[in-house]
Amino acid sequence: MLKRLRIKFICINMAIVTVILAVIFGLVIFSTRQNLAEQSIRMMQSVMAEPEEFSPPDQFGELNRPVRVRDEVLLPYFTLQEKDGVLSASGNTYYDLTDEDFLSDLKAAVESQGGETGVLSDYNLRFYRHSDPMGKFIVFADTSSEQATVNSLIRTSALVGIISFLVFLGISFALARWAVRPVERAWEQQRQFVADASHELKTPLTVITTNAELLKSPDCSDTERDRYAGSILTMSGQMRGLVEGLNGTAKMHFSDLDFSALVSDALLPFEPVFFEKGLLLDSDIAEGISTSGSESHLKQVIDILLDNAQKYASDGATVTVTLKRVDKSHCLLTVANEGESISPADLKKIFQRFYRVDKARSMNHSYGLGLSIAQSIVEQHGGKIWAESENGVNSFFVRLGTIN
Repeated sequence: MLKRLRIKFICINMAIVTVILAVIFGLVIFSTRQNLAEQSIRMMQSVMAEPEEFSPPDQFGELNRPVRVRDEVLLPYFTLQEKDGVLSASGNTYYDLTDEDFLSDLKAAVESQGGETGVLSDYNLRFYRHSDPMGKFIVFADTSSEQATVNSLIRTSALVGIISFLVFLGISFALARWAVRPVERAWEQQRQFVADASHELKTPLTVITTNAELLKSPDCSDTERDRYAGSILTMSGQMRGLVEGLNGTAKMHFSDLDFSALVSDALLPFEPVFFEKGLLLDSDIAEGISTSGSESHLKQVIDILLDNAQKYASDGATVTVTLKRVDKSHCLLTVANEGESISPADLKKIFQRFYRVDKARSMNHSYGLGLSIAQSIVEQHGGKIWAESENGVNSFFVRLGTIN
């Protein structure tokens, strides 16, 4: 689609450029042709105005003797005079003005066209007719140099037009890449959004599936059944909240809540997931820590961090979750896992929307939409979220205000 969009942009741009170039060069050629024709007609009118300066022709006329009328160098020309039925010619041209048949043919060609002025294409001549008591006069001016000038202008225009077309074509390619770049980014982000949203929905689905399988186990006690069923119900609500969050429909309702209990409860649905993957889940939750916020959204933050930890933890590794006070008005939640270290460059970008730490691991992608959602939630709660990687341990921190 993007390739077709670039091609369409280039085609439209070049069509506009072609029309503009054609109009410009067409006007230049037309204007030049008209100016040359007007100059030729003015010259012939000047010749008729000063007939005494006509130069007598040689047998075949000569071009090596320029004729001037009012200090203007004239094109090769000659005049044809008819008086009492007799044709005579004089002037400066290369035609044989002693050939009566030729002169009669010219006179007949002029009369067949009619009008005061015109062009005899077969002879490369322009004529101007004039009558007075002395007789009928026809001035002929050679159009060879005029046509050569126009042809040269056409060739030059064609060359300049081709060069201009190629230059604008190159510019159009560059402009097409520049103009389509925002669309390309939006298209790529849309594709990543679909992939990332699908991934984020897998987190509660994984928990639900694992708990449902354990629920069907014949060795499952009533107490365990209640716990697994509760986890399924909790993650179903989490999935609904995630969908609403992706659509921008979920609203935050702040209230005072027991953050310590919220973190402890968030760990329960993930215990079967960590167990199935051969991971250890260790927690150290300080009691009595309260905060003001949206319970469902803060739980979503915890779920995102736990999901990232279990997906990127090394085989048999331990994931540690701690919650403690850092001062009288703040607490710190930490989710740490042993695994492949995150580079300093990636640590600065992992909270960007749609960013992938390792694009080759797209099927196991976590540091993308989820972390950007977590950051947005934490910031709306007036907190701070960041990540650190040291000695093979990746740690994510959430700092929130507390209620004394």
